[in-house]
Amino acid sequence: MQAWVISNLVVGVLFAGGIALGVGVRRNRLWREATGELARRRPVALGVIALFVGVALLDSVAWVGGVEAGEDVVAVLEAQSVIDRAFLGFQEKSYSAPFAGAEFYGGARLAHPGRHPLGTDILGRDVLYLTLKGARVALLIGGLTSLITIPLALLFGVSAGYFGGRIDDVVFFVMSTLASMPGLLLLIALIMAMGRSTLSVCIALAVTGWVGFCRLARGETLKLRELDYVQAARALGVSEPRIILRHILPNLMHLVVVTFVLMFSGLVLSEAILSWLGIGVDGSWGQMIDRARDELSRDPIIWWNLSAAGAALFVLLLAVNFVGDAVRDILDPRTLRENL
Repeated sequence: MQAWVISNLVVGVLFAGGIALGVGVRRNRLWREATGELARRRPVALGVIALFVGVALLDSVAWVGGVEAGEDVVAVLEAQSVIDRAFLGFQEKSYSAPFAGAEFYGGARLAHPGRHPLGTDILGRDVLYLTLKGARVALLIGGLTSLITIPLALLFGVSAGYFGGRIDDVVFFVMSTLASMPGLLLLIALIMAMGRSTLSVCIALAVTGWVGFCRLARGETLKLRELDYVQAARALGVSEPRIILRHILPNLMHLVVVTFVLMFSGLVLSEAILSWLGIGVDGSWGQMIDRARDELSRDPIIWWNLSAAGAALFVLLLAVNFVGDAVRDILDPRTLRENL
């Protein structure tokens, strides 16, 4: 199956999952009130995140055809996303400043004067186009890696905290071993061993990032398993898996939500660091920043490539941190008691 078909299927699954999640939130009074409070506290940050998510989804929906041969010979044969189609035919020969009518070096007239609000790079590609393409990579790195990391941490953390004994010893040994290794060096080693694909980077980030939440889940489970209602369920003969699913995991969901939001920022920044080292994901903002560092030494300075990628990265992470702070305040029981 071709990559663009898989991408379209993933978008369909995400839409279905979003609808199911929305229905579940509406049916649960606690989550419905929490969602409404979040929208009231951080409307601008949520709007910014929704904008980035919309751009990423538009860049994920692709199909073959609908492109005239005169626009781009390669584009006629390859699947193009909505973002790709919006910028077809905008290619220039080299650098041009934002809204310029001539090339930055040489002064030759551009093929599309004034139509590049963020300028073009050394290959003549529109910087706005590259910046929009980077949103999909950032959300994929942050979202997919979190979806790998959190279930892995819950599996080991809850098992260690609830069952204890040998399982706890093994999990704690693995956590201690990974925590004792330099995270960046382990990350680089995993990526070099598995390759530089997006999935490989996500797996490497997940392997090196699950220890913190696993330790938190283990400690919280140790507390929950001693509560009266868990002891009562065990005395009534309820099976261990059912106790975990009905009583332990639901009481960890607030930690899952907060961890997912806060982990996102760290993962995106980690990918930017990897791109700075030359082993990041193609098309990411980190790669744009890495390529733009040499442009700062030119005379005159090529500043718009670095500014566009840096601004997009800053705005997204700032919005995510604002939302994460609000989510923590809303779901933290101690904060709720202080507000009563």
